[in-house]
Amino acid sequence: TKEMLGHRSSIPFEKLFTVFIILKVLMKLRKPRITATIWSSGKIICTGATSEEDAKTGARRLARVLQKLGFQVKFAGYKVVNVLAVCTMPFEIRLPEFTKKNRPIASYEPELHPAASYRIKALKATLQIFSTGSITITAPCIQFVATAVEQAYPLIFESRKTIK
Repeated sequence: TKEMLGHRSSIPFEKLFTVFIILKVLMKLRKPRITATIWSSGKIICTGATSEEDAKTGARRLARVLQKLGFQVKFAGYKVVNVLAVCTMPFEIRLPEFTKKNRPIASYEPELHPAASYRIKALKATLQIFSTGSITITAPCIQFVATAVEQAYPLIFESRKTIK
């Protein structure tokens, strides 16, 4: 590599490669469809699975692939940390009205982000509510996602746009 870049670059070889320190590697599996981020510390984060079972299966397959490549891998400390879900309401939502009614736990800054943020601290869930009726929910588990939608739906329904 030094021979390839050393004589063609105006930047000294040592400085060129001290800037680009690789801290992580991305690895993708096709089935189940996941993307794994492998950090230099050994921690692996899997994203993109459509269910908890697919996430665990994908993590196990990833560990097996790494074992076949010659790395010492143990499948331990597996846990689901975050679940992301998207749902669409059959109506549009008036975000300024929604945030005024739910001021302490809802915030809406249209200059910064097009969605209102609604946090339910008891569930550790965050809902991003868009005026189109699309809602993105982030929570620690699937049950908390369902509970968050059930709790927020009546409040969102009050601020729906009426069709003229």
